[in-house]
Amino acid sequence: MTQDTIRIDKWLWAARFFKTRSMAAQAVTGGKVQVNGARIKPARMVQLGDELRIRRGEFEFIVIVQGLSDKRRPAREAQLLYEETESSLQQREEMREQKRLEAASKMYGPMKRPDKRERRQIRSFTRKD
Repeated sequence: MTQDTIRIDKWLWAARFFKTRSMAAQAVTGGKVQVNGARIKPARMVQLGDELRIRRGEFEFIVIVQGLSDKRRPAREAQLLYEETESSLQQREEMREQKRLEAASKMYGPMKRPDKRERRQIRSFTRKD
């Protein structure tokens, strides 16, 4: 497109960070999106070269705007609208690894309450006879 600015909520929707424009607008209003380090409103215009901080759940994306579009295109084309910073990629990868390790550690913990037989075994093991 030949535009030089576009509304932030429209851009977030077109870049596929949010499923609907209203969800993008809610995130911007709720402070989950910052442009160049400042909180903004959904009608704020975004330009090429702006740095966006986008929080989705527990993950944070730091991206630089590379292209502008007000139409939602396939994911491959949407990824051309921005470039994610190295620090953002590394931070998200660390979070993903940490969550994987937490999930793995929970797997070996107690899955259920002990049944009658297991309770007897525990009592007999802990008794000092």
